[in-house]
Amino acid sequence: MPEQSADENAPAVDRAAPAPRLRGIGHMTGAQGTAGDVPMDEMVEALRDVARLGGFFALDADSGPARGEVRLTPEAFEVRARAVNERYGTAEARIGVSIAHLGLAARLWSPVLACALVHGIVPLMTTVEWAGEGSALRLAGPRGNRAPRPVPALAHAVAAQADGVLQRLESHLPGRMAPRLLAGNSASALVGSAAQLLRYRPGLRAPVTELTRELLETGRLPGTGRITGPGLTFRRRSCCLYYRAPNGSKCGDCCLAR
Repeated sequence: MPEQSADENAPAVDRAAPAPRLRGIGHMTGAQGTAGDVPMDEMVEALRDVARLGGFFALDADSGPARGEVRLTPEAFEVRARAVNERYGTAEARIGVSIAHLGLAARLWSPVLACALVHGIVPLMTTVEWAGEGSALRLAGPRGNRAPRPVPALAHAVAAQADGVLQRLESHLPGRMAPRLLAGNSASALVGSAAQLLRYRPGLRAPVTELTRELLETGRLPGTGRITGPGLTFRRRSCCLYYRAPNGSKCGDCCLAR
C-alpha cells in the first residue's frame, strides 16, 4: 500500500505495551444495542489500546466537540490528494486521489476492525475528522456500540462505520473515479488492516479471518478481490494507479501483478 509506506507520521508499534484483552466474535454481546451505548471513557480506552498497534490503527480520541474546520470535507480531501501528487511527482490527479483515498480507507478500517475484534465495541465514526494538516484522524466525542452477533450482523455494523464514511466522501471526490477502483481500494485497505491485526494478535486468527471474509461479501465489496492465503494475502480485481506515478510500482495485491 503506497500511502502506508510513505507515511512518515505513522507511529511505530509499541511492542512493550501491554496486550489488550482478547474478545473474539464468540464472546460478543447478542444485541447491537442503542446508538452510542458504550460510555465515552470505555470507548476512549479501547481506541488508545488498539492505537498501540501503531500505523493506521492510531485514531486520536478527543472527548471535546468536533471542530468544523477539520471535517472530512471534499475540499480538505482534495488538499491531501494534491499533496500526494506533489510527493510522488505526478500531475495526474487520479493518482493522488486514489492513493489518498486508499490511505484514508486504511485509517478508517483499522481502528474500527481492531476495536470490534479486540474489545467487542464498534466505534461510531460520525464525528471522525482530520487530526491536523496531515492524514491522521481524530474521533471527537467518541462513542460506540457493543459489537452485535452473529458475524453477518457484525460485518454490517463494522462496514457501516468504516466504509460508510468513505462512501459519503466519495460522492464528492475531485475528478471522475471508477466506482470499482474505489471499492477495490476499500477492500484492499480492509484486508491489509486485518492482516496487520493478525500479525500482532495471532490469537485472533479465527475471528479476524471469519469477519474479513464476511466483510468482503458485504455492501459494495463482493467481487472486489479474493483472499489467497492463510495470512490474509489478497488479490484485488482493480488497480490503485500507484504504478502510474514516477518510480511507482504495482502493489502486492494488484490485479496487474504477475
